[in-house]
Amino acid sequence: MPGFRTTSRTSRPRRLARLAGLALTALLLPLTLAGPAAAGPGSGPTAIVSMGDSYISGEAGRWRGNSLTNSGSRDATDRAWTGTTYNPALVYGETAANGCHRSDSAEVRSATGTAQALINIACSGATTHNVFRAANGGQSFKGEAPQADQLAAIAASHDVKVIALSIGGNDLGFASIIEKCATDYIVWYSYCHDDQQALVDSRIDTVMRDVAKAVDEIRAVMSAAGYTTTSYRIVLQSYPSPIPRGSENRYAESGWSRVNTGGCPFWNKDSDWARDSLVPQLAGRLRAVAAAKGAQFMDLRDMLQGREVCATASRLVTAALPPSATTSEWARWIDSNETQGPVQESMHPNYYGQLAQGRCLALIHAKPTGDHSCRNTAGSGTSGMYLVPLT
Repeated sequence: MPGFRTTSRTSRPRRLARLAGLALTALLLPLTLAGPAAAGPGSGPTAIVSMGDSYISGEAGRWRGNSLTNSGSRDATDRAWTGTTYNPALVYGETAANGCHRSDSAEVRSATGTAQALINIACSGATTHNVFRAANGGQSFKGEAPQADQLAAIAASHDVKVIALSIGGNDLGFASIIEKCATDYIVWYSYCHDDQQALVDSRIDTVMRDVAKAVDEIRAVMSAAGYTTTSYRIVLQSYPSPIPRGSENRYAESGWSRVNTGGCPFWNKDSDWARDSLVPQLAGRLRAVAAAKGAQFMDLRDMLQGREVCATASRLVTAALPPSATTSEWARWIDSNETQGPVQESMHPNYYGQLAQGRCLALIHAKPTGDHSCRNTAGSGTSGMYLVPLT
């Protein structure tokens, strides 16, 4: 049967080739469908993520100290000066447009030497409800998805080691408190601390419950991404006081120097209340939330000590006294007329303050356990930040 032998000789190699091809395809198919190896806990680039509000997003990072000069570079304090005009995007990037104001000097961006990726999803003006997942009551803000939902994508593509969270101040009404105290100084010649303390006391329990929920939402996202509670840390931080005690203000309490020169229109009693009552009260409550939720706590109440707006240990920037981390203020003054920028930048850590915050975050990154206070060294630059264990 020569015909049979001829067919066999030609078809057998073809069948073997097809079988080999099918076997190779079967081996390669799982690799093709799986795609690149997924990142997440223990794999992918390490990351620190900052979440929350303006005190961690980088609001006011545009400014290196405060100057009375309203034109040009404003004595080199305005980092948005191009030489011919002002471009806030030089500092805030694309978030100059939506007002989230994530600066290039923001806390996490300044925590260099800690992780391969320094990721900032905080947004100026955010409340706890902008942190929650959308599926659990979270709300989009300034055109961006709730921050916990943004975190989910980051947790899947990176090995997240630390999540720094600053939240609660806007829920409590920080901006309105500052506005009320300034108005009482400028217009009504009356104190604000008594009625504002009552307002804070009426709100703070609800605010702390929502801060606790924000931590829970972060935990839920990380758990869904495969992280255990020991594979990453949440660092809940408090707020620094941007104004000094009355006795530490370099301008007289009476007159208009605190308004027109210093940008710190507050009575001494109101300043003392903010510095020694409101800020510590909030810090204490936030620390309690951190303890209840297994988070690490970083107390920033004293971070700006001596570097606050109008502090006696600091100075305004002038042509003769250029910006300096050792002499300039580390917080943005109140510019109620918006002659130098948006009023939302007022009363936030500025460029120097944010470098200091970044140093604090880097320091606590190296301390895997324990609660700490971060403070500055008088007469030193931002590298002089140090931690004090809280007992």
